[in-house]
Amino acid sequence: MIALFKSMESKKIPLRQRPIDSIMRWGIDHPGIVSKLPHVSKEEWSLRVDGEVENPVKLNWTAFMNLPQTEVISNFHCVETWSVLDQKWRGVLFKDLVSHVKPKSTSTYVWFESYDTYTTSLPIETLMDEDVILSHMLNDEDLPQPLGGPLRLIVPKLYAYKSPMWLNLIRFIPEDKLGYWETGIYSNTADPWKDDRYRTR
Repeated sequence: MIALFKSMESKKIPLRQRPIDSIMRWGIDHPGIVSKLPHVSKEEWSLRVDGEVENPVKLNWTAFMNLPQTEVISNFHCVETWSVLDQKWRGVLFKDLVSHVKPKSTSTYVWFESYDTYTTSLPIETLMDEDVILSHMLNDEDLPQPLGGPLRLIVPKLYAYKSPMWLNLIRFIPEDKLGYWETGIYSNTADPWKDDRYRTR
């Protein structure tokens, strides 16, 4: 059985955001950080979860699909000033993955790497929110490859550069480290409700 969770996030659009009708517009317009987007079949895909955990794992697609599945309805905010409301994501809640791998007390942050070499990090406490999900479906269809399929993270309360696509590594770490965009122009905290887009130092 798949549980359904609807985010309590406000229907209001954050400051300087504009609503658009479909998230697929982003999939067409946004090339990612490499000229050719990665295409990984479900048969080839794997996800390594390691670092400061009691139970490190390497999941293939079947093993990932055997984890508890949940649906989350939430809003999606891109730092490029657009938002899409009420998107339905299906996958594994991050907090359920945490229960599976059992982070040690030394784990305070999580580092993410993707098949296209993209990286980012987040505090564990942020990832434990009820609407943070490792998603393989969007609006009742398999997650399209241009939007991060077969698997991406969704963190609805932050700008979407904190929701890495084409995931292949999750590492629990004792200290924060800056990812691809955070070492450049974008904020490491990425709060759309504070218009927190750009790195200040």
